[in-house]
Amino acid sequence: MASLKDLRNRIASVKATQKITKAMQMVAAAKLRRAQEAAEAARPYSERMGAVLANITQAIGGGGDAPALMTGTGRDDVHLLIVCTAERGLCGGFNSQIARLARDHIRRLLADGKQVKIICVGKKGFDILRRDYGSLILERVDLREVKTLGFANADAIARKVIHLFNEGGFDICTLFYSQFKSVISQIPTAQQIIPAAPASAAVGTGNGATAVYEYEPEPGEILSDLIPRNIAVQIFRALLENAAGEMGAKMSAMDNATRNAGDMINRLSITYNRQRQAQITKELIEIISGAEAL
Repeated sequence: MASLKDLRNRIASVKATQKITKAMQMVAAAKLRRAQEAAEAARPYSERMGAVLANITQAIGGGGDAPALMTGTGRDDVHLLIVCTAERGLCGGFNSQIARLARDHIRRLLADGKQVKIICVGKKGFDILRRDYGSLILERVDLREVKTLGFANADAIARKVIHLFNEGGFDICTLFYSQFKSVISQIPTAQQIIPAAPASAAVGTGNGATAVYEYEPEPGEILSDLIPRNIAVQIFRALLENAAGEMGAKMSAMDNATRNAGDMINRLSITYNRQRQAQITKELIEIISGAEAL
């Protein structure tokens, strides 16, 4: 049985931990609002760009003018997986859920005889996947020094991916991230970005009718510029969704940790008081017994 001193030290240690988790919860709550606003602001732009691409694709009619980033190579032998996770932990199962989705996808591809390549964006996903698939990881993108995510960060990743595609490094690229729904709900998502799969609905007039556009320059030239930009936009949206999801998951995890620390303090305090009372009672009995012996 632990001594009274050990119990006091443990109670003090748990109280200090509780202060840390409470502070981290407040910091995550403060960052969550900004991250959530950024993620929600990126969604309409991303969806609208998909609609524009769908409209231009309809104008081409699946002809040979479409760039390879949209039509693909015609094969599906080599798959590139971009796994976006957080750089830090202490956010519950946020990172493990994304990595689990990617790991299941990798297993299915390998079982079908496909070749898999991985780019990890974030330290935690890299640490999880390298245990089983370290030989498949091409690169790890480190964003720990980035305080505020910008489009330039996503554009740099997109340029690397497009360069690898142009060199014939893969046939299909899939993006893995966690879509933010609420503080307690983040949905791991897999999205194919190469070949581009734009939204089925074209840009409309607002009453459900599809507008007819004339393009200058030709639609194929427009797609050659829009498809790379769309890839960067989708990666940027994934990073923003992850940032909001990470803060929401961290806020929830730190709240649970603070509550658990409080429960542990209560249990330790009860144990300490009982042991202290038992020790006092024992000492009184020894004093009374000694007095009677005299």
